Amino acid sequence: MRYAVLSDIHGNLEALEAVLGDAAPRADAVLCLGDIVGYGADPAACIERVAERAQAITAGNHEHGVAGLLDLDWFNRYARAAAEWTRERLDDDHRAWLGALPLVVEIGDATLVHASPDRPEEWDYLVSAADGFAALPAFATRLCFVGHSHLPAAWSVGSSGPEFAAGPGELPLLAGRRYLVNVGSVGQPRDRDPRAAYALWDAERGTLAIRRVAYDVLTARRKIVAAGLPHYLADRLAWGA
Repeated sequence: MRYAVLSDIHGNLEALEAVLGDAAPRADAVLCLGDIVGYGADPAACIERVAERAQAITAGNHEHGVAGLLDLDWFNRYARAAAEWTRERLDDDHRAWLGALPLVVEIGDATLVHASPDRPEEWDYLVSAADGFAALPAFATRLCFVGHSHLPAAWSVGSSGPEFAAGPGELPLLAGRRYLVNVGSVGQPRDRDPRAAYALWDAERGTLAIRRVAYDVLTARRKIVAAGLPHYLADRLAWGA
């Protein structure tokens, strides 16, 4: 099986459609690591597209915020404003669906989780080399895919020692090693590259690649402004920050 692994879509329908189009000839199934909503102007459409396409979906902190499972005081003022706006524009079925998503899912020899696999309900960010290596013992499978920080990265440990790579291209999954991979963000990248990011995992070949996909950033930004959401949420799409 070949999987497209998506995370942090954040209501950005333009980015989601571009990624799904790019993945269509390359992947047999879609996996989603959460934060489908938040920040962007198309939460309902993104929920429906992901629900239709994804084989497995985990909850992110924005799902929990919108569903009333996480106090919005946890968020910064921009994220809180977006969560409040999103909550008001989703119906009861959408909010219930978001609230029912699991925190952790296993697919084959991979664990899917939005934040750290170590206490996923705490929503810890994995950013530094030390962050990832500390979380490696927290899952039993060979692979673990995460999002949350919006920064593509890979941590690996095996007989030859630990390895860390920020923003990997193609990564061979070597026998005898375990991997923790941040797949980056579809809808709100933060690595100074505004293109959408997602991972392609070929379970049969044993390879993993982070792909970048250009999308209509201008339309996504205009929708955010027209919706009355904070302008900052629109501006940072162009910065990739």
